[in-house]
This record gives sequence, C-alpha cells and structure tokens, in this order.
Amino acid sequence: MNPIPATMRVADVEKPGGPEALLIRERPTPRPGPGEVLIQVAAAGLNRADILQRRGFYPPPAGSPEWPGMEVAGTILAVASDVGEFGPGDAVCALVAGGGYAEYCVAPIGQVLPLPAGLDLLQAASLPEAYFTVWSNVFDLARLRAGERLLVHGGASGIGVAAIQLARARGAVVFVTAGTDDKCRFCESLGAQRAINYRSEDFVAVIRAAGGGVDVVLDMVGGDYLPRNLDALAPEGRMVIIATQGGSSAKLDLMKLMQKRAMLTGTTLRSRPLAFKAAIKAALLREVWPLFDSGVIRPVVDRVFAFDEVAAAHAYMESGAHRGKIVLDLRR
Repeated sequence: MNPIPATMRVADVEKPGGPEALLIRERPTPRPGPGEVLIQVAAAGLNRADILQRRGFYPPPAGSPEWPGMEVAGTILAVASDVGEFGPGDAVCALVAGGGYAEYCVAPIGQVLPLPAGLDLLQAASLPEAYFTVWSNVFDLARLRAGERLLVHGGASGIGVAAIQLARARGAVVFVTAGTDDKCRFCESLGAQRAINYRSEDFVAVIRAAGGGVDVVLDMVGGDYLPRNLDALAPEGRMVIIATQGGSSAKLDLMKLMQKRAMLTGTTLRSRPLAFKAAIKAALLREVWPLFDSGVIRPVVDRVFAFDEVAAAHAYMESGAHRGKIVLDLRR
C-alpha cells in the first residue's frame, strides 16, 4: 500500500457563503484512532446537509473535521490495531460525520461497508447517507411493512430514489412527490406506483383518490406540508420528518392527530452515537446489501464532478435539476 502522506487536499469553507466559498486547500492527513480506518477517498457523495454547512447553518459535530462531506467510497489505507473486519486494500464505502470532501478520510468501523458486488467506487459513494437514513427512519422507526403504503416527498432526491427502490423491494406501495413531470416519470420507472407533480397536483387528493391514506410519510419539506401530511395519513399512520426545506414551523390540528392515532416524529442522523449507526450498518449488511448484489436495487448517480469542480457541484444541487445523487470524483 502507499505510504500515508503528510498533507492532503480538502474542499474547505473559509467563510460561510455560496458555492464559491468552497476552496481547495492543503490540510494534515488524519490518522485512524481506536476503532477507525483511514480511507483513500476515490469519491464523495453530496448531500443537502453539506449545503447547510457551507452556508454556516449546520456545523459538524465536535471532534469531526471542519470541512464538509458525509459519505465516501475508496480504498482502506490503514486500520487501527483493534480493527479486524477490514484491512488495507479493501474497497469500501462509509458514512462519516464530516470530512468527506478530502483525499483521505477517517471513518469509524461501525459505519464502513464493503463495496457491493458489481458496483464501482463512484456508485458506492452515493449509497451510505441515503440508505442509512432510509433504513433507520422508514423501516426501524416508522416500521413500514409489506403491503403498506408509503409517501415520500422529494422522490427524485438521493433519499427519494433509495426509499422508492427499497420500499418497493420489500413489498410496499410507494407514492412520491416531485417538481416536474419528467422527474415524476423517472420516479415511476424506479418503482413508485404514482408520482405526483406538486406544482400542478394536490398530493392529498391524489392519494385519497387512490384508495385512502398512506401508512407512512417520509417528509423532507416540513413547513406547511405538516398538516397536509396528516390529511394524507391513514389511521394509525406514522410520519417522520427528516429535513425542513419548506420551513421549520407549522400549525397542526392536534385533535385530528389524536383521532387518527397517528405518530409524528422527527430525526437527525449525523450526531447520533456510533453504536446507533453501527446497528444500522448491521441491518444494511443483512437486509439491503444482498439486494445490490442481486441487482434488485441499484445506485442512481445523476452527475459526477471532478474534485476541483466542487463549487459547480454545489450550484448544480441547489438548482434542483438533479435526479438521484451527485458525486465528486477525487481522482480527477
């Protein structure tokens, strides 16, 4: 294996702002601590949380690198003495709390996954954040079961394409919202039974016309979607809020919530304990990775940018034009 260099290139934010705030800089190369591996990063996935961090609204947890990046894929360069699951030279992908926009990244072993069969590193970089999020919220927390109905807002996003495919593979019926007819057809090609253009259709009316409410809502919008999500829920439905792109405040009819015996909760993943994330990793290895190996589900990478084009990659994400994941190629 290659020796560990003293410094590496990272995409850092010296002052919060627009995409132009991302600058390539030299920083010391990290070393793995107990329970960690050092990954030579080939590719890093982009996430909305990276944009919030760049703007100064979502700082990384204490002890994490200050530059953005929450998912990577690459080759293990070094491991701590207490790590036996992987070794130098293994191709992996990993969820990290920060620091993924770098040539080298340290990851806790409980968040490192093997490269699924038949996938390359660019594809693998698109997986960790979406599938950790979808599994923990849709299946662990909201307990979606075969035969139930799921509504996903933002169906063409990285989270959305993961939720559509995984829920469909596990026997659920999937409805999604998206902002264009083209994105709606794209979501249906992935397995959504009905994709709803939220600019021209009322998702509550469409779902009711399709046979009643949904059992689970995965919401990335928040704001005034909250009461409409409740209207779309079936009795004993479960609603999980994972982002607030439409605003962090809303009004809710609590009597309606009670009458439907509905569950409403919200979660974040980044700051959760290592043991919590390790449990999700174990579930992904058992329940999801075999679906990649067999081709039942697949990564959806919309566009790949060179590392030096990180500002353009952020601008592209903010445009909302993408379908699936945006990935940085650290090798060019």
